[in-house]
Amino acid sequence: MTNATHDTNTISVEHVTIRSKNSFDIVKAKLESSVPRIDDGIFTLLRYGESARALKELEALPPLSIFGFRDHGATLTVAGLKRRAIQYDIGNPLTATKMTRHQLSAALYAPIRVLMREDVNGEVGFEFDRPVSTFGQFGDSQVDNIARQLDKDLHAALDAAAM
Repeated sequence: MTNATHDTNTISVEHVTIRSKNSFDIVKAKLESSVPRIDDGIFTLLRYGESARALKELEALPPLSIFGFRDHGATLTVAGLKRRAIQYDIGNPLTATKMTRHQLSAALYAPIRVLMREDVNGEVGFEFDRPVSTFGQFGDSQVDNIARQLDKDLHAALDAAAM
């Protein structure tokens, strides 16, 4: 007998692809210049209990920041493939806490994972699961309202980078 229990739920998620006629390098540069990397110093402040100071820093952040990224294209070289693909974690810590204070499980989707990729035909695009659909599974109107704004902010940032 085990002490663990398992629950499984099926959810519907809207997957979005935004295509660009620009090159991979141009789109990447536009994204990274318009959505800055988050300052890890904020997390250091929080680790040391400086929550009031961290809050001031968080309130000064833009709507979205890049938390991290992984060069998935480089990983594919182990399979003998040469592809360009970067996974970005994009979000805002305050936005995340506004949701997770109501539904802690929302932390599973914050920050949002965005894939920037170049397909075999050279077409560049972004792919992501819409925040309103992923966070919508929790059935919480407070989370839904925040997710709608996150959805708008993410679409705007990726559309601007793709143009």
